[in-house]
Parts: sequence; structure tokens; C-alpha cells
Amino acid sequence: MRSKYLAFIALLAIDWVLLICPTAAQQRLLVVGGGDRPKEGLERFVKWAGGPKARILIITWASGVPEESFQSINREFNALGPASVEHAPVAPLDPAERAELIGKMKTATAVFFSGGDQNRIMDVLADEELWKLFRERYGSGMPVGGTSAGAAALSDPMMTGEADLKLLDGSKVGVRRGIGLLPGAIFDQHFLVRQRHNRLFGFVLIHPKMLGIGIDEDTAVLIEDNRQLESAGASKVLVVESNDRGDTLKIFVLKPHDKFDLLKRRIEH
Repeated sequence: MRSKYLAFIALLAIDWVLLICPTAAQQRLLVVGGGDRPKEGLERFVKWAGGPKARILIITWASGVPEESFQSINREFNALGPASVEHAPVAPLDPAERAELIGKMKTATAVFFSGGDQNRIMDVLADEELWKLFRERYGSGMPVGGTSAGAAALSDPMMTGEADLKLLDGSKVGVRRGIGLLPGAIFDQHFLVRQRHNRLFGFVLIHPKMLGIGIDEDTAVLIEDNRQLESAGASKVLVVESNDRGDTLKIFVLKPHDKFDLLKRRIEH
């Protein structure tokens, strides 16, 4: 009898733990290096967002031609069958548009940032409440994606675009606060096509705790739980780390479908 009573108490305790400590939401990122957006990456993103129930919010703050940017991304996502693809209010936001954005953020099941100038994104997100809202929604399980400038803005610090690509000097690499969805890593886009090696290498050499992720055009990384990274698309991804002295670089070259463990810092075979 006593053993049955203890077993019953144990089951109650387990139920209580599950009630007050729910399973952490899965965190997922789609980071595109610019150029063509890999279809397999977009398909996975729509699946993460709910498939036929997905409500995707497109944010074109980075673009100088926001309506054209939206229409291009809209066509690609709509072909994959989500419930809706909406255009977020265009920057700068007046009070009514800001309130509209907050409402759309609360009902969206995924958010995707267009390309352009990443500084424009962070000019809007200088609004601390909005910056926190994006981080909170990602933390609660809403997938977030971005291409080109939209990719750069997902890390913290964020590359601003300022650098002398002829120099291996991290002190001359422009950075500012980004959204910061992947701790301990910084994204660089259009990486091989635009020969941005010195920019990322220089930054990592003077910030050895940071992992550099250089994503080429027509290529993306899919990241789950801030740890499991998979490359997709037509070109390659370089993952770069430095030692504490800043005199050694280790470079991992990822081909399409290669997987990388961001915690153990190794390619998974």
C-alpha cells in the first residue's frame, strides 16, 4: 500500500514539474547570404512556421524599394502554400503603424527580413520595446529569417558594412548592436562573391570568443536550437574561430547539406 501511495505522489510531482516548467520552445533561424534564396531553405522555414497554417510577416525596412522587395519574397513564399504572407508597416513608423506592427508580430508564426541596408533595420529597432519584442517572439519559438542585410541584422554585434577589405584589421570593421538571436556568433553575407574574408577574419581575431559565419550568395544556413547548423544552397559557408591570442584562425568549409555543431565547434559526419 505504501509503495502505491509513493508512486502516486511521484506521478503528481512529475505532473506539477511539467506544468510549471514546460518544455523550452524550439528556436530556429534561416539565414540567407543574398542572391537567390535556396528553395529548400524556404520550404523548411514554411514548415517550421506551421506549413499550411503559417502566417509569415515580411519586414522590408532595409530596402530602398520596400514594395518591390516584398513582392519578390511574397511570390516565393506564397508558392509554398502558407496561410498568409503579410507586409509589415514600412519604416519610419508613426504611432499607428508601430501599434499595427506589434499586433502583426503577436499573430505571425514567422518573420523574414529583406535585404538592403542592415542599418535601417536597427534604426527602427533602436526602439527598445520593439527590439525586445523580436527577441521575445524568437525565444518563444517563432522562426526568424533574413537575407543579405536581413541576415546581418540577426546577429549581435552586427556588421554595418564599413570595412577596408584590403586589410586584416578587426579594429576597422564597422559593427553596431543587432537583434542578437544567435549568441556568440556574427554573420557576414555575400561572403565569397564579394571577397569579404578580411572583414570577418579580422573581426574574429580581435573577438576570439565570437564565431564568424560567412555565407555566400545563393546559399543559406538553417539553425535549430542555437546549436545545430545546416548549410543549404548552391555555394559554401565558412565558419571561422580564433584562439585567445588572436594569432591563429581555424576555418571550417561547409558544402551544401553539411552540418555543424555550434557548441562543439565541429562538422558533424
